[in-house]
Amino acid sequence: MNAAVKPAKAAPERAPSYYSASLAVETDYPTLQGEVNVDIAIIGGGFTGVTTAVELAERGYKVAIVETNKVGWGASGRNGGQVTGSLSGDSAMRKQMQQWLGSDVDDFIWHLRWRGHEIIKNRVAKYGIDCDLKHGHLHAAMKPSHMAELEASYEEAVRRGMGDEVTLLDGAGVRQHLQSDLYCGAIKNMRNMHLHPLNLCIGEAKALESLGGLIFEHSEVQDIIHGARPAVVTTQGRINAAQVLLAGDVYHKLERKKLKGMIFPAMGGIVTTKPLGELAKQINPQDLAVYDCRFVLDYYRMTGDGRLLFGGGANYSGRDSRDIAGELRPCIERTFPALKGVEIEFQWSCAMGIVMNRIPQLGKLSDNVWYCQGYSGHGVATTHIMGEIMATAMTGDLEKFDSFAQCKHVKVPLGDVFGNPMLAAGMWYYQLLEKFR
Repeated sequence: MNAAVKPAKAAPERAPSYYSASLAVETDYPTLQGEVNVDIAIIGGGFTGVTTAVELAERGYKVAIVETNKVGWGASGRNGGQVTGSLSGDSAMRKQMQQWLGSDVDDFIWHLRWRGHEIIKNRVAKYGIDCDLKHGHLHAAMKPSHMAELEASYEEAVRRGMGDEVTLLDGAGVRQHLQSDLYCGAIKNMRNMHLHPLNLCIGEAKALESLGGLIFEHSEVQDIIHGARPAVVTTQGRINAAQVLLAGDVYHKLERKKLKGMIFPAMGGIVTTKPLGELAKQINPQDLAVYDCRFVLDYYRMTGDGRLLFGGGANYSGRDSRDIAGELRPCIERTFPALKGVEIEFQWSCAMGIVMNRIPQLGKLSDNVWYCQGYSGHGVATTHIMGEIMATAMTGDLEKFDSFAQCKHVKVPLGDVFGNPMLAAGMWYYQLLEKFR
């Protein structure tokens, strides 16, 4: 998708982002009206809901998705578009899962890291999804202490057979890939990918439709009816099903008795510049995605039409920034001095579902009503991994699901009041630690 993109193209029912202005195809699914009967009803038309639905439909199940806004409206269609092996909460995951996985825990987590890549690559190829999928990523060190972590990651990758896909770079090596003096080293990883996430999400929805799946937009769920045959109820309709999956992440207020205080919104800001022309090849000649090693990091990549897409500085108060471009411009110019004064054409925010221990939350609300949420800023790959796990569980194999469902999570009392202040305090603590590592 290399054609010029203008802000005026942004769909009025979506955030005015670069992604919504550069859609390959817009969605126009009906509002749920009347009564529908399916095998499985899914609440939420983001990556978790859509990828689980595709998995189920491929296995022969009749699936319906119900979405409050439009497919990909939330974080799935507004994120940084990086598909990496950086798995949210891996340290906490290892500590807890070791109790039931024993010595297999490291292998379990390692293979989990890369499963999302395979699912996305295969699905894009199978269904011909146009989403600017590209390979190549740098995990960049901003100070020498970061290099020890990168060296350990590199050694593990080589030990596990990725030696032909990863390269450890020093500062001079990074400068051969980026026109920036900001970094003292990096891991170059050619298995990692970057893409247009909204086009991917909509492309997967179209795949579901081709498999006979039903999708309803502008259909906010009012209630989930539990029982032998559960149901999803909206203002104008009802879906009866054998099973229900709640996959709305941080965007819903359903099932508060069990889910309240478990997940909290953090607002991530992203901008894109005007198309850079030849300057794009000058600052990033190999078209790599990048993020750095800090706890609160910057991340960026080039879009299909040669813009710099740049995000960072998550706001853990849960409130939107009023001037995302003003906050991120100094970061862009510090990273790439050649872009000083560059025009920024799009700015938008993205509510990420943050879990206190960063482990994705999978569980049951009743015997046949499930939930899956909480990717803490690592959602593109992780949602696809969890979608496969949820589909497998809902069709009878609970092994991987149970590995997550058994994990203990912090539930914050009066979460709506104290959750985000606790997150903000925690990130302040980690930022303080950053100064000493």
